[in-house]
Amino acid sequence: MENYSIHLPSYSIGKDVYKEIPEICGKYGNKIVAIGGHKALAAAKDKILEAIKDSSMEIIDFLWYGGEATYENVEKLMENPAVIKADMIFAIGGGKSTDTGKCLGVKINKPVFSFPTIASNCSACTSVSIMYYPDGRFKEPFFYPAPPVHAFINTEITVNSPEKYLWAGMGDTYAKYFEAVMSSKGEVLPHYFAMGVNNSKMCYEPIMEYGKEAMESNRNNQLSKAYEQVVLAIIVSTALASIYLTAEHTVHYNSGLAHAIFYSMTSYPHIEKKHLHGEVVSYGVLNLLLVDQNTEDFERVYNFNKSVGLPTCLEDLEFEKSQIDDLAKGAVVMKDIEHNPYVITGEMLSEAMRKLESLK
Repeated sequence: MENYSIHLPSYSIGKDVYKEIPEICGKYGNKIVAIGGHKALAAAKDKILEAIKDSSMEIIDFLWYGGEATYENVEKLMENPAVIKADMIFAIGGGKSTDTGKCLGVKINKPVFSFPTIASNCSACTSVSIMYYPDGRFKEPFFYPAPPVHAFINTEITVNSPEKYLWAGMGDTYAKYFEAVMSSKGEVLPHYFAMGVNNSKMCYEPIMEYGKEAMESNRNNQLSKAYEQVVLAIIVSTALASIYLTAEHTVHYNSGLAHAIFYSMTSYPHIEKKHLHGEVVSYGVLNLLLVDQNTEDFERVYNFNKSVGLPTCLEDLEFEKSQIDDLAKGAVVMKDIEHNPYVITGEMLSEAMRKLESLK
């Protein structure tokens, strides 16, 4: 990559950030189409309308994104008259709805602004959409040059969303740090990868320091410094790390063993039905740390997981010890662990999983 460009997120965070919509978005036109999930649109609609009522901006329509981030749903939206008429797209909601809105914007070459309504992932600030088949199976990452033009992180909305999303989001967020560090160990990295690895520490430290208090704030629907720090870690810090780590449009440094374990576990239907992505990934992190013999961080993360109720054993994810070898075999064939400083074998992972079980 002798010549390359990195486009970083632009964002506002706070309980009154929607007031900035006319100033930030107005230069891109006046006609808006808002796309999101049903609950997300209900949570944000009145606040957005209030924010633009004295401006020249108008929302042509509020559209359901389709329920899954698929190219099929994007194509349906592309044919919608409101989308065709709009100057810009407001992508509102969780990761799948914002990923759909971002993909749509790229396909029709219209600016996208993101409005996360839960704090569970970094979709609102990233330059990739995770796309699925219509039946819900993972299809592929869809990369594009830049993240949304601006993300409006309204903490009054997110703090009133179910705490389970923040809870799971924390597990997926600190995984970014450990997977980036492990996969890049011993390498001389180009600037963008080095920036990503070093930035990823901000996906870890704030979670450990503020995570438990942030969950209590979310549970009580009360804003706090701790809550804001964790939201920033989940939505912004992870996005920054990911943009740098995927600069070559690969997952070599942006994923790893924790996600490989997650994908192995998703071959069991109860995981997708009853457990959240980051919840399962947090269990994978503990095994990653055992495989990598990182005792200090293992103890810290294990104790943190215990303190907030994230998984620390197979029983927490409805598996039995007898399934360890099959889960390990399923994980080590995933592309997520192709780039590591050493070969991770099924035996190594089985040993780590058994060691984790012995701590119950």
